[in-house]
Amino acid sequence: MKVQDLFLVAIFCLSYTQLVKGQPCPSTRCGNVKIEYPFGISSDCYHDNDPSFKLICKEEKLFLKNLEVLSISHSSQLRVMVPKSFSCFNSQGNITSWSYFRGPNLGNLTLSENNKLTAIGCNTFAFLTAFGTRKNSSVGCTSLCESTPVENRECNGAGCCQNAVPEASNRFNFSPYTFTYQKTSERTYISNCIYAFLVENGTFEFNGGEDFNNLRNVTHFPVVLDWSIGNQTCEQVGRGICIGENSKCSNSTTKTGYVCVCEDGYHGNPYLGCQDINECANTDPIRKHNCADSNTCENTPGSFHCNCQSGFNLIATNSTMTCLPIHTPVYVPPVYVRWTQIFLGTTIGFLVILFAVTCIKQRMKHRKDTELRQKFFEQNGGGMLIQRLSGAGPSNVDVKIFAEEGMKEATNGYDESRILGQGGQGTVYKGILPDNSIVAIKKARLGDSSQVEQFINEVLVLSQINHRNVVKILGCCLETEVPLLVYEFITNGTLFDHLHGSLFDSSLTWEHRLRIAIEVAGTLSYLHSSASIPIIHRDIKTANILLDEDLTAKVADFGASRLIPMDKEQLTTMVQGTLGYLDPEYYNTGLLNEKSDVYSFGVVLMELLSGQTALCFERPQTSKHLVSYFASAMKENRLHEIIDGQVMNEDNQKEIHEAARVAIECTRLTGEERPRMKEVAAELEALRLTKTKHKWSDQYPEAEDVEHLLGVQILSAQGETSSSIGYDSIKNVSILDIEAGR
Repeated sequence: MKVQDLFLVAIFCLSYTQLVKGQPCPSTRCGNVKIEYPFGISSDCYHDNDPSFKLICKEEKLFLKNLEVLSISHSSQLRVMVPKSFSCFNSQGNITSWSYFRGPNLGNLTLSENNKLTAIGCNTFAFLTAFGTRKNSSVGCTSLCESTPVENRECNGAGCCQNAVPEASNRFNFSPYTFTYQKTSERTYISNCIYAFLVENGTFEFNGGEDFNNLRNVTHFPVVLDWSIGNQTCEQVGRGICIGENSKCSNSTTKTGYVCVCEDGYHGNPYLGCQDINECANTDPIRKHNCADSNTCENTPGSFHCNCQSGFNLIATNSTMTCLPIHTPVYVPPVYVRWTQIFLGTTIGFLVILFAVTCIKQRMKHRKDTELRQKFFEQNGGGMLIQRLSGAGPSNVDVKIFAEEGMKEATNGYDESRILGQGGQGTVYKGILPDNSIVAIKKARLGDSSQVEQFINEVLVLSQINHRNVVKILGCCLETEVPLLVYEFITNGTLFDHLHGSLFDSSLTWEHRLRIAIEVAGTLSYLHSSASIPIIHRDIKTANILLDEDLTAKVADFGASRLIPMDKEQLTTMVQGTLGYLDPEYYNTGLLNEKSDVYSFGVVLMELLSGQTALCFERPQTSKHLVSYFASAMKENRLHEIIDGQVMNEDNQKEIHEAARVAIECTRLTGEERPRMKEVAAELEALRLTKTKHKWSDQYPEAEDVEHLLGVQILSAQGETSSSIGYDSIKNVSILDIEAGR
């Protein structure tokens, strides 16, 4: 044999070996599911040994990874069963059982857009995280309940919500969360469990409140996956890549890669070879013939023909091809009949189209509203709020989620006449809820993304506080273009209004001012030392101190506040506050600690004593800032010149002098020289006790035990257990000395 012949034989053998190696295995079954190439069970039977197409048959059930396979379609889709996620609670709100779905890596198979993320439950939020070869993304939906029981049978956000899923993700996780849990004895329509799951479009129908309990017995839902081969298009791999008979290459419409499809007029597995469809047999409902008589139909490869015998012509009547004798007259209706038919047909068609367009618009509007509410929820930090609340420990405040429509009605469409005030962090409206209770609704500034962080921060801080001198938060609304906070309504304006404004008659007596100072100091002491997590307000000023009808102080506006971790004494942050009240040491270093609030409180105390604003450009150059003005007056022994004339009298000069000394100590240049708020609160409380003692002495001059009792009260406030001493022995001793044990 010649060398050339040997060479040709070698090439033939090599080609044959490669052909046999690439040949897919015959179709097989696992239970009720037919398995065809490119999927397979054994290593030689699925495409290119790609594990994405490897299936497992176990106990007559077919699995992809750990997901049960329901069916495989040649149109690049595969249906699987995916388990649900759930959380169940007892009557105290504690989790008793839960299951979160964490999906496997599916390789070349990705989540189809023909699925929906679904959440069932009241005050429930479902969150899905998807990972893909091109990008990662997250979606969610919110389910709220506004009626009892839930009778709505549309999955539109009331008891049930749905959202589209991201495309081209080959790994995904999802789980449910709850905003608040309420005991079933109080609201019986709320289920003990909440659910989140993925489901194929059209396979799940919400049955209202019945599903809250019915879903306990449903463990899995059908989900559609898209698949394709490789990550190159037909143009990149070549149109002839599909070697099955009568098949062709087609680019995937949902992801990168390609699939093989049958040519028009053929059906079957395009990877094994497609067979001609016999349209004349009427076996395929899509590709059946339109000949009037099947005897006149002639099947051809990929198509068919309608034939007529000699002496007959093929005539199209409606949608059917009919054989008629060559000389058969064709009926032609009169002109007026034809025009009547055209008019009626056009009118009916127009009405049908108009009705269809109206229905489509309504559905699109409803869907757009739902998507817009979901977009605003994400934009306003809903996911961030849930994450931080869940990680912040148990909350002292039940934060309620209000609907957008309810906020509009409460503020009369955000009417300007309802505005209570405007500041750097937004606008505050007076609102009237359906139960006729009056609230204050704070609306962040439009278009300022930094306000979202402050909004979330204020909810987080106030959820940890339960104090009589702190404005209570009642809830929030996340569905609007800008976030809304709902507070208790304080009726008597701000301390700034009473001291400097024109809305109120500035008639605060010394007793009122001293009590307000004590309440604010006590509140800051609580925030710094007694709260579950230490809190620095960072924006204490008279405009953020509200007064109720009894002139009781309420500290407000925690948008700039910060929670201090237990293992830290200070934080490094971007400087934030109000000029005139801003701690100079914090301004220069960026280091925030509780002494920054002490400085701001000192400025507030100076305002209470003097009745003058923190900054005034009408004062001399060196005294524009109230702190320097106050300090120079104190140093030059002319304090009486700057004290408010409505405050000082012959009986309270010593008390005012002591309060001024406390204000000076609070506003020292460095934080180390300033007292703590606990010490400040004790000193101011001692002034009130001193005043009470003088009243007793004036009313009952024979009561020699008054001073003794006063000494006991002061020492008890500091936690002392030693025997009491008289007022005369401690009147020249400061509270700082008492706390230090001197």
